[in-house]
Amino acid sequence: MNDVSAVPVAPAEAASAPAVTASVLVVDHPLVQHKVTLARSEETTTDNFRRLVREISQLLTYEATRDLPMETIAIKTPIAPTQSPVLAGKKLCLVSILRAGNGFLDGMLELLPAARVGHIGLYRDPETLEPVEYYFKMPEDIRERMVIVVDPMLATGNSAIAALNRLKESGVTMLKYVCLIASRPGLNALRAAHPDVAIVTAAIDEELNEHGYIVPGLGDAGDRLYGTR
Repeated sequence: MNDVSAVPVAPAEAASAPAVTASVLVVDHPLVQHKVTLARSEETTTDNFRRLVREISQLLTYEATRDLPMETIAIKTPIAPTQSPVLAGKKLCLVSILRAGNGFLDGMLELLPAARVGHIGLYRDPETLEPVEYYFKMPEDIRERMVIVVDPMLATGNSAIAALNRLKESGVTMLKYVCLIASRPGLNALRAAHPDVAIVTAAIDEELNEHGYIVPGLGDAGDRLYGTR
């Protein structure tokens, strides 16, 4: 696939990772990269930032759902009967890490309107940078579904790891993680903690600053989505 590239594991991580490690896909399609650049700019207004995040999330959804199981059913077109493919099994569940995840969720639901939705409320302690859970609400049959966890920014990786830990404790076995921008440290931390979880992102930035923000990143995604900066 020309528009998606696999990201190699960093050497230090490769030494400690299990033999089987899920993929990391960076969607480098020109439309995605163009929109990411606009989203990064501090001159982008709240309404345009919100629109860009929604559009990017839709484009990433195509790759995150590329391997969904299919089955063939009999239908009749206006011309003739035929056999045609449809999605098989239980519908997906999209899990948003509040609050910024909801801005990502909106675009994905436009493509996956039948998906169930769960929410995990996590905030980052400003001193320790560790996540603190304040809300957890999932469909009752969550363990029977493929779950895609969504959050625009993968910074330290702590919130993503906590969310995936919680979902696995709830019995979920089929998991993916989709974000707009990932930091290299956060990506390595997430892969070390959950090597079985495939990751889809639009960009990888190499650094975090002393406050745990991605550099160059795009700032606080929640503030920019909801105009609270």
